Amino acid sequence: MKVVAFYVPGVAPINFHQNDPVEIKAVKLTSSRTQLPYEYYSLPFCQPSKITYKAENLGEVLRGDRIVNTPFQVLMNSEKKCEVLCGQSNKPVTLTVEQSRLVAERITEDYYVHLIADNLPVATRLELYSNRDSDDKKKEKDVQFEHGYRLGFMDVNKIYLHNHLSFILYYHREDMEEDQEHTYRVVRFEVIPQSIRLEDLKADEKSSCTLPESTNSSPQEIDPNKENQLYFTYSVHWEESDIKWASRWDTYLTMSDVQIHWFSIINSVVVVFFLSGILSMIIIRTLRKDIANYNKEDDIEDTMEESGWKLVHGDVFRPPQYPMILSSLLGSGIQLFCMILIVIFVAMLGMLSPSSRGALMTTACFLFMFMGVFGGFSAGRLYRTLKGHRWKKGAFCTATLYPGVVFGICFVLNCFIWGKHSSGAVPFPTMVALLCMWFGISLPLVYLGYYFGFRKQPYDNPVRTNQIPRQIPEQRWYMNRFVGILMAGILPFGAMFIELFFIFSAIWENQFYYLFGFLFLVFIILVVSCSQISIVMVYFQLCAEDYRWWWRNFLVSGGSAFYVLVYAIFYFVNKLDIVEFIPSLLYFGYTALMVLSFWLLTGTIGFYAAYMFVRKIYAAVKID
Repeated sequence: MKVVAFYVPGVAPINFHQNDPVEIKAVKLTSSRTQLPYEYYSLPFCQPSKITYKAENLGEVLRGDRIVNTPFQVLMNSEKKCEVLCGQSNKPVTLTVEQSRLVAERITEDYYVHLIADNLPVATRLELYSNRDSDDKKKEKDVQFEHGYRLGFMDVNKIYLHNHLSFILYYHREDMEEDQEHTYRVVRFEVIPQSIRLEDLKADEKSSCTLPESTNSSPQEIDPNKENQLYFTYSVHWEESDIKWASRWDTYLTMSDVQIHWFSIINSVVVVFFLSGILSMIIIRTLRKDIANYNKEDDIEDTMEESGWKLVHGDVFRPPQYPMILSSLLGSGIQLFCMILIVIFVAMLGMLSPSSRGALMTTACFLFMFMGVFGGFSAGRLYRTLKGHRWKKGAFCTATLYPGVVFGICFVLNCFIWGKHSSGAVPFPTMVALLCMWFGISLPLVYLGYYFGFRKQPYDNPVRTNQIPRQIPEQRWYMNRFVGILMAGILPFGAMFIELFFIFSAIWENQFYYLFGFLFLVFIILVVSCSQISIVMVYFQLCAEDYRWWWRNFLVSGGSAFYVLVYAIFYFVNKLDIVEFIPSLLYFGYTALMVLSFWLLTGTIGFYAAYMFVRKIYAAVKID
């Protein structure tokens, strides 16, 4: 599969000349076992004379990136055999007992170190031999890349640290005029981490060193109970590459399973079309029959015994309990819907590529704030339709209910992350900035939208509501709310199940996720299937002469969120080996947020589909 990459203004290539310094920066340490990122210098690595942190955008801060300079000296297209990183050449670095214990703990927790050179993340090459023909001598190598490099490894209860890094950088030589000096661009950054013990490394006065023959060297052990002496060393090797600068991210993004996505998409599309066909046939045929029967005024005796949805025409638009909360939740749902739609669409056009770090998070945050206008408008109009009259309280509820829950959960989780001194904790100034955005941008915009929505003509309901509510007959077992949630959730969940797996591995296992074209298709399929299911559920409910459909439909349409929760628990048990309390808490805290947001999103889609449907069918029958 060919990936066509194009770059957006603002991410411009940097041209290097021979022997120009290529700065290597550290991003963070991560582990999918603890889910807690740490700053690079939280471990006793060699430090440069002056530590400078890069100014970061909101998304980077929320992700826990703390980009900082490192003492590695790398010059464009100039090789280094072996160089000692810090300390005098003949005096190794001594790790205190405390530092040794910390390093050992991070190695056992499976931490990876993430560096960047010219904004390209470092990767470790993994060569997997695919054993198609076991007797074939030239086994096919399957090359995959792992993000970052492992801090160390364990072998028979001993802990070893990767203290020597062999950097392999690939450059692309730009075509120049005859008399001009060549310029180079960095197109790939790989590392081979090695563990070499102190005795096997020979260092001289000029801080260069000689590596031992690979056969007879032993790794550098870290004993957590005593001081350890070691050298931090590195070597640099340059290779020319045919990869153009514009497609240098392809190696990080090539997924071996693009076909899975196509299969799942085609599968979902077929299922959805098949269902739409069946649904439209059933519903349109039954409805036509219903409407024809209801509109025949042949003999009055028949009409006396009528059953079905026409009976509840005097109650179907009776306002539900708690109209303010319902309209607030639906307003937040509209806000989420607009934000997700725009983010996925913009990302699909390639404007939020992984090379601009944190752009996705920043965009999503700002868009959610600005979409408050639409959320407020739809909530205000619905609240007016439901005979509400306290519009200021309603607007405040819309602006604070869902964001308040999100902020509350995140704040509690953040306190735990703070306690662990992880860089994933949102710093206090950023938190204040987020609060200012919420109360300074989002709240006024919601009020503005709500004011106009509330002043606008309410939705016109085609039938009048009776004074006295009608009695609801005894309902069958399958009309139970929970059964409805289970039935309604299966189809939309099935449509996006595969994509969900990739999104989860992007969030929890530090993978890149970039298949936004697929995601956009899946999102459209999700919207279609939610609407269809919701219409069917509301039709059955009205046929059973139960007119309390407002809340029920909102809950039932979001049924796929229940399946997302079940899947998240399955993923936690089967795919992640998280054992400690705080990582588990983080996982389930963030999962709860995802499930809540997903329920709001799907519930809102389903609710509006059902509301349009109900207004359509009651407008089609003649009511005396």
